[in-house]
Amino acid sequence: MPNTIPAYNKAHTAGENKICAALAKHIDKGLPKAEKKIWHGHPVWFDDGNPLVGYSVRKSGAVVLLFWSGRAFDEPDLEPEGSFQAAQAVFEDVSDIKATKLARWLRKAKKMQWDYKNIVKRRGKLEKIGEW
Repeated sequence: MPNTIPAYNKAHTAGENKICAALAKHIDKGLPKAEKKIWHGHPVWFDDGNPLVGYSVRKSGAVVLLFWSGRAFDEPDLEPEGSFQAAQAVFEDVSDIKATKLARWLRKAKKMQWDYKNIVKRRGKLEKIGEW
């Protein structure tokens, strides 16, 4: 299993690698102070231990970009995912990535956070972080 983000990206097909590398570049630019690492097998960016955004490659070859607090963003191109507050976008080609839209989502990811870091301590209950 790859232990760095570049290794994760390179472990996939050329098309998947292009999408992953482009997403990583945009995320690094939009969240320059975020901690980033491979977490549960996928690249994830964190703010003070709280997961903000990450991506994974599906068996179909599409790349899923997940925002842990994405439902709060009020963005029609982000689809709800799971039973908490996450939302996702799916990219099948690098040309599907729209820099302006992704930059807006990343600004919202930094500002609008649910506290996933302490979800276990709170027995599955999420609380907002900060004022938004």
